[in-house]
Amino acid sequence: MTGAATAFFLYSLGEITNFRETHKWIIYSLPIIGFAIGALYHYYGGEAKKGNNLLIEQYHSPQATIPFRMAPLVYIGTILTHLAGGSAGREGTAVQMGGAIADQFTKLFKCNKEERKTIIIIGISAGFAAVFGTPLAGALFALEIMLFKNVKLADLLSSFAAAYIAHFTCLTLGIQHTIYIISEIPSITTTSISATLLAGFIFGLAALLFTQMNFIWSWLFKKIKYPPFRPFIGGIILLVAIGLLGTTKHIGLGIPTIIESFNHPIGKYDFFIKLLLTTFTLSAGFKGGEVTPLFFIGATLGNILIWFIPLPMALLAGMGLVAVFAGATHCVIASIVLGIELFGINAGVFIGIATGVAYFASGANGIYSAQLQQGAKFKLYHYLKRLINL
Repeated sequence: MTGAATAFFLYSLGEITNFRETHKWIIYSLPIIGFAIGALYHYYGGEAKKGNNLLIEQYHSPQATIPFRMAPLVYIGTILTHLAGGSAGREGTAVQMGGAIADQFTKLFKCNKEERKTIIIIGISAGFAAVFGTPLAGALFALEIMLFKNVKLADLLSSFAAAYIAHFTCLTLGIQHTIYIISEIPSITTTSISATLLAGFIFGLAALLFTQMNFIWSWLFKKIKYPPFRPFIGGIILLVAIGLLGTTKHIGLGIPTIIESFNHPIGKYDFFIKLLLTTFTLSAGFKGGEVTPLFFIGATLGNILIWFIPLPMALLAGMGLVAVFAGATHCVIASIVLGIELFGINAGVFIGIATGVAYFASGANGIYSAQLQQGAKFKLYHYLKRLINL
């Protein structure tokens, strides 16, 4: 069911993106669509307003069933966000749809609390696997954000089974996933490893900036007391920003730019612009995910590191795509496996090193950290501690 729902979502997203790119006047509707999304969630969202945090919360402290309304609400919100030109991703939508669909079986099968935890993991792994076409990473992602140390064998087997079933369901329904290619892998030498360590550290700093900008924008938008006004005002500011940039390559998913970053030099500020637009869009109350924008940020940042890091452009882009994702989510194992699924085992050593360094350099909190979401400020000593450990 999650694979089918994700396939429908990806098809819809593709059609909406094509419509926006051929009818760019629709971007002027950003404030109105933002208000509509805000009002929809404010008046009908209920617990679903918590998004991914609700899944994590219900896993650790099982109480009420995740409302099924989360699935259609996040679908509608994400489609409208991309239609109007918000800078957002898609994984959050697929994960929330999967979690909401899966948890409905809790009552049907009269599951106890431990069984319900497994069901939530199933929904998350199925959604992530189907939306990116990476079943191994999807299964591990679900386990990792719920803390590996508490995972049981039933969770492990169920997560992998659900991920593969959802993935192949999505493929069977005609969805084609983006293919990224790293054409040149250098030899493992002292120079290449040193360069990878440096690149990983820079990717970690980018991930740290992403999580902190999320916190800053969210803090600012909470000053607006009436929630529907947040995406309305945010939409006005985004509209002005897009107009000043004079390009639409930083809005939506940005997949064409990600692909380009593996083959050709791109704008030196693309990664930073995408970082600002995405954190602003999601903090304002628009819907979507963070992962594809993190891919964009990492790949475009890696592209420009070729100026002073002696590694092939495509490898730097691929390392950045995975490492910034790892640093922002703190899902190291899933990220490394994701890199191998996307780029092959030959790039695994470089991706693994860059990913590990990015994790340690990215600070104490990730985008799925409950502490950060509750408004905890970044503590410098946590960051210094990680650097000392590194």
